Amino acid sequence: MTAIRGAILAGGLASRFGGRPKGLEEVGGVRVVDRLAALLEATLGAAPILVANDPAAGEGTGLRVVGDARPGTGTLGGLYTAVVEAPAPVVCVAWDMPFVTAGLVEALAGGLATADVAIPASGGPRGVEPLCAAYGPACLGPMAEALDRGDYRAIAFHPQVRVRRLDLEALPAAALPPAGVDPFFNVNTPDDLREARALWPLFASSPSSAGRTPGRRP
Repeated sequence: MTAIRGAILAGGLASRFGGRPKGLEEVGGVRVVDRLAALLEATLGAAPILVANDPAAGEGTGLRVVGDARPGTGTLGGLYTAVVEAPAPVVCVAWDMPFVTAGLVEALAGGLATADVAIPASGGPRGVEPLCAAYGPACLGPMAEALDRGDYRAIAFHPQVRVRRLDLEALPAAALPPAGVDPFFNVNTPDDLREARALWPLFASSPSSAGRTPGRRP
C-alpha cells in the first residue's frame, strides 16, 4: 500500500460556536488543529492537509488548505475532498476532536490493509464515527456516485465498498484515552470547550496522551 496521509476536516458553519473557527481554540495550551496536525504528521510521517472552505481556518498552521471539491455537499463532500486531495489512502479527523490518540490513528491506518474503510464503532446515532476514520482509493467512485444522487450522508457509499468496523475494546488500553475521556469528543459549543479544557489534565496524564505531542506547551 502507498503511504497513508492525514486530513483534518474543518467542516460546518460552527453556528453553535458563534461562527468562530472551532479548531483554532486552545485545549491544553495548544490549538486543537495544531495538536491534530502534529499528531498526524508524527504518526503517519507527513503533514496532513486541511479541508476548509475558509482560508482563515489554516491561519498559522503551515498546512496546505483545500476547499471542498464539490461545495455544498455536507460531510460526505468533505471526506470526498480528502480522498481526492490527500491523495488516498487517508486518515480523516474532524478538527474539533482534541482527544484523538496516536494509537487510534495507527489502528485506523492499519485497517486499510484489508478494507476500503476502517471506521471505529461509537455510541453515536450511526454506530460508527466517520469523522475519525480511514478511507482507501476504492472509496472515490462510490463517494462520487452518492454525491451525484444527492445523498450526502457520511456513510452513504458504504454498501459499495469493504468496511472494517474497529472495536475500540479490542485495542490496547494504552492506545486510547483514559476512562472518562471520549476519543471522539468534539467541541461544538462554548460549554464543550470548557468541558474539554477540564478533561485535559486527565487526558494528558495517560500513556496515550498529547503529553508526547510535538509543540505542546506545559
